[in-house]
Parts: sequence; structure tokens; C-alpha cells
Amino acid sequence: MLAALPIDFSKFTFIDLGSGKGRTLLMASDYPFQRIVGIELLPELNRTACENLTNYRNPSQTCFRLESICADARDFEFPAGPIVLYLFNPLPESGLIEVIRNLEKSFRDCPRSIFVLYHTPLLEHVLAHSTMLKKIAGTHQYSVFSTAQ
Repeated sequence: MLAALPIDFSKFTFIDLGSGKGRTLLMASDYPFQRIVGIELLPELNRTACENLTNYRNPSQTCFRLESICADARDFEFPAGPIVLYLFNPLPESGLIEVIRNLEKSFRDCPRSIFVLYHTPLLEHVLAHSTMLKKIAGTHQYSVFSTAQ
């Protein structure tokens, strides 16, 4: 999914909501993102993610600004710059609705490029109802949404 994005990765922050032990964060570090952030609700998983991020070494790694934050994704304040947001069904429908509302508010306050990569999009209809996001690609395995910039 990342390889298909028509972006200069170095201008984007990659955010994984429900990042677990950090596997997706490590995979994203093969791309030259400005920064990579994981948000994980469970303290034990977040601790493991922090250890994994600290110990990870891979010659293909091009981003070294990685962090995992123990927090509720529904309360996360999105950074002001361009974003690639990764979702792998981290929340029930009510939680995802809240996250998308927060993302829309963040976009209204600071218009910018935002891409949402939604793996196994069981709740795709939540993103499809957003007034700011438009579906630009996808299969039965994933959907890609973007702000109309």
C-alpha cells in the first residue's frame, strides 16, 4: 500500500492507530518518513513496542524517528503536517467514528494532505461518509482514502 502512494514520504508523518507491538511501525521505517508514531492503548503492548523500536536494526531502514505512545486513539491529537494514517481495524465502529471526526476537525483547523490506509476495511462505510476523505484506491483487502488537495 505504501509503495503505491504518490508522495514525498519525507514530508509526511506515518501514524498507526492500534500499533500493538510495533511491527507496522518497523515496516514503515523502510520508507523515509519525517516521523513514525504508533498509538497503543494497552500498556504492556506499548512497552513491547518501545523495546522493539529501540532494538530494531535493519539495513533497509530509512526513518529513525520512531515512537510508540500509550494512549487512547480517540483522544489522539493529529499533528499539523501531512499524514499517512494506517488502520487495521483498531476500534469498534463508535470509536472509529470519533477518530474520523477528530481527523476532520484537525483537517479543518489545518488543511493538508492526509492519506488513510485501511487494511481489511470492515468499517469502510465510516470513512466513506466523511466529507473530507475520498476513496482513491482499494481492493477487498485494503482501501486508500485521501483528502482532496
